Amino acid sequence: MLDITGKKIALLKGGPGNERHVSIKTSESVAEALRSLGAEVVEVDVTGPEFDVPEDAFIAMNLIHGTFGEDGRIQALLETRGMRYTGAGVKSSHIAFDKALSKECFIAAGVPTPRSQVYQLDGREPLTISLPLVSKPPREGSSVGVNICRTEEEWQKAITEAKKFGTTTLVEEFIEGKELTVGILGDKVLPIIHIEPVEGFYDINNKYPWMNGTGKTLYHCPADLDAATTKRVQEAALAAFKCCGEVYGRVDVMLRTDGSPFVLEINTIPGMTSSSLLPKAAKAVGIEFPELCVRIIELSLAARP
Repeated sequence: MLDITGKKIALLKGGPGNERHVSIKTSESVAEALRSLGAEVVEVDVTGPEFDVPEDAFIAMNLIHGTFGEDGRIQALLETRGMRYTGAGVKSSHIAFDKALSKECFIAAGVPTPRSQVYQLDGREPLTISLPLVSKPPREGSSVGVNICRTEEEWQKAITEAKKFGTTTLVEEFIEGKELTVGILGDKVLPIIHIEPVEGFYDINNKYPWMNGTGKTLYHCPADLDAATTKRVQEAALAAFKCCGEVYGRVDVMLRTDGSPFVLEINTIPGMTSSSLLPKAAKAVGIEFPELCVRIIELSLAARP
């Protein structure tokens, strides 16, 4: 394992998007882990393009979820400054963050994914996906703005909400089944986690109960799946990651009741909070949190020496 004793590591946290509070929580956990290994940690609160990273930093650890941090923009800025950083590069970040673009990559690579339509919110084109359906902003994370619509009334409400995020919404067929997620470190596929919200679906309330105290979710790691199903899910997740991911990430998958997996999206900067899923999956194979942080740095340096 890379020795980070005395190395200056800049933690980029916050960001201007809807996941700012999650990013700050992530940075608290990562800062503690890196300091426990002897690193000199400098926390940098990012609110936009104007931010300062120490020029003598060994690496910038990008912990900004969602807008600006995960969409390729901060990566481009760091490359312009000649600063090494963790996670996916500019192109991979841009594609993976955009659910419509990543969907195109999945289809081209033969990755199973729900049928979908980029729906123009002005209604100039007919809806081609039948109810029940899922509506989600193409460029948001943490299930922000996601709606499951089973009735026409719910669909009309979803259109109204979607207009807060842009002029289009990604509409997908609704897959009935288990919500799964698969962590990936380089070429290593981690154990599958079965996500079981006590109520509703895995929205931001159920993902981060510490934010509002209202959500509750059960996590089963490794997921209780037979060997053949486990293999299908992990192969689908890795194929999705390879076609538009890089370094490390987490792939969200729906497992239909007939045992067929459907990839939903890739998270290139997954959460690293106390309730986050990548650390849970890593721990299941003996990778403790500090080692996970260092592995992310090692993989990033290997991808961009």
